Amino acid sequence: MTSLNQPASQNIVMEHVSKTFMMGGKGLTVLQDINLSLRPGSIVAVTGRSGAGKSTLLHLIGALDQPTQGRITVSGVNIAGLDDRGASRFRNRMIGFVFQLSHLLPEFSALENVMMPGLIADVPKKSARDRAVSLLNAVGLGQRLEHRPSELSGGEMQRVAIARALFMAPPVLLADEPTGNLDQKSSHAVQDLLLEICRDHGITMMLVTHDKDLADRLPHQIVMEDGRIIEGGIVA
Repeated sequence: MTSLNQPASQNIVMEHVSKTFMMGGKGLTVLQDINLSLRPGSIVAVTGRSGAGKSTLLHLIGALDQPTQGRITVSGVNIAGLDDRGASRFRNRMIGFVFQLSHLLPEFSALENVMMPGLIADVPKKSARDRAVSLLNAVGLGQRLEHRPSELSGGEMQRVAIARALFMAPPVLLADEPTGNLDQKSSHAVQDLLLEICRDHGITMMLVTHDKDLADRLPHQIVMEDGRIIEGGIVA
């Protein structure tokens, strides 16, 4: 595999975090008094039934949403206190996202999709292109640079999404059912790729899954129920 930049060390800490959504004038609490501590390089499956709060947990850590109460720090940054501009900058530089759907831009090639985080961060175009080529080679798509998403298989699109998530060499990777839409062969290939990259480069990964076999492959598990962590909240 092509070498990736070694990310800086990091930690994820959540202290008494709750999240309540207002619906029809009533509050719906989806996370309740969450306490979580992950050491740098942790690879963790987040499991639990639908509605347990797994995706909301990832959204808060990734600064896609703000907690109603509590404190969240990633690499010492209190992300619960960031304004919109600060949150956008934090996400661009510190977090890689991989979702169930690849969310690639259909009008752009694989290469252009991977370059996008760098262009947003004002990385010079040639440097962004070189970085994207290196990453696509690393995920086995060096021959598919100019292909658009419609010309790629589901597994290939997820590989492009992984390369894009890694563009800024983030210390944290958040994956929400990243293989949920793939066939078994493609699913295993993407799982292997995620695990290899995170282990080789010390990336902290939190991966939401309903797949017990996938969860059992990861070194640690966090189990959620009714908006609470009931097992595995401290990875020391």
